[in-house]
Amino acid sequence: VTLDPGFPFTPWQRVEIHKLRQGENLILGFSIGGGIDQDPAQNPFSEDKTDKVNGWDMTMVTHDQARKRLTKRNEEVVRLLVTRHSLQKAVQQSMLSQPCH
Repeated sequence: VTLDPGFPFTPWQRVEIHKLRQGENLILGFSIGGGIDQDPAQNPFSEDKTDKVNGWDMTMVTHDQARKRLTKRNEEVVRLLVTRHSLQKAVQQSMLSQPCH
């Protein structure tokens, strides 16, 4: 892959989660944290960000709005688009260490 240092690069990852059945309920199997009303430093992966859930823009939602979107009863599969800033940093470091031609 050739990257242009002047072109913004944001690596993202598509994640598909199949909810677990617990009696009559479908559950995610993990806790939901974050939201624009939360402190991002409290998240275990505070530099990663969920941009979309099943096609819905999640960039400017509160914690409660995110929870409601992720736990919809009629959705057995949750598809996430996650920005991985840890990958972005690795790519930037790699670009800085490449010799100029």
